[in-house]
Amino acid sequence: MLQSDGAMRTPYEQARNYAQWMIPNETPLWIVTCNFRSFEIHDMNKPNELPIIILLEEVRDKLTLFDFMFRKDVKELSREMEISVKAGEIVGILYEKLIAQYKDPDQQSFKSLNALCVRLVFCLYAEDAGIFGSHMMFHDYLKEVPANGIRKALVELFKTLDTPIEIRDKYLAEDNPKLAAFPYVNGGLFADETIEIPPFTEEIKSLLLNKASADFDWSDISPTIFGAVFESTLNPETRRNGGMHYTSIENIHKVIDPLFMNELRNELDEIKAITVERTRKAR
Repeated sequence: MLQSDGAMRTPYEQARNYAQWMIPNETPLWIVTCNFRSFEIHDMNKPNELPIIILLEEVRDKLTLFDFMFRKDVKELSREMEISVKAGEIVGILYEKLIAQYKDPDQQSFKSLNALCVRLVFCLYAEDAGIFGSHMMFHDYLKEVPANGIRKALVELFKTLDTPIEIRDKYLAEDNPKLAAFPYVNGGLFADETIEIPPFTEEIKSLLLNKASADFDWSDISPTIFGAVFESTLNPETRRNGGMHYTSIENIHKVIDPLFMNELRNELDEIKAITVERTRKAR
């Protein structure tokens, strides 16, 4: 189909192009196209998979393939979208409040705040999803800390999270049992000790511990929706200075699939095809 810009696009490509300009809570979960001979059903949570194609004469026998319009889990996805939109808005507010606390913010300040927000979101998610071991662990660690002490408490927490338990200070459990209870988080998320953490105000502490932690459950958010909403809540100047840009799952797969994911999937398929159960499990 010829577009106004002179490009040729399929109906699906045209619909997807429309969808990317929609606000996050209106983005379609499926795109369905029809050429009067067949229907194509595209699941937007699986953008790299081929669509389901249903010939017009097959519709009567394949009505169940349209159940996604009515299924209970669609309602669950709507709830996931609602939660994710709210999460993005909360972190957007937190970001704007924190950037105002930096003295003479420069490019490094924005980069530090980007890293800080990622770490805070991880901690919020980890305490709700059970990664830290107990619910409200992050909240309770900071609850009794005065606002002007939050900065130092976060520095100590991040260093602890980046340190394997076996090489931590052997007196940490006696000095600070709440801090000592946090597990080791590998992967380097907390490795950089040079990031600049600004001072917290009572307002920011309340926003983090009440609105973002106690009053919100992070375990059900969708990374796709959350990332898009968080990016949209930041003003263009903040986004530009901080290099804040959400990369969609589709674009991530364009990079990682040819690098290693396709190879891993092929390897897994070969393993699953092994008929000897013991060998298959071992592989």
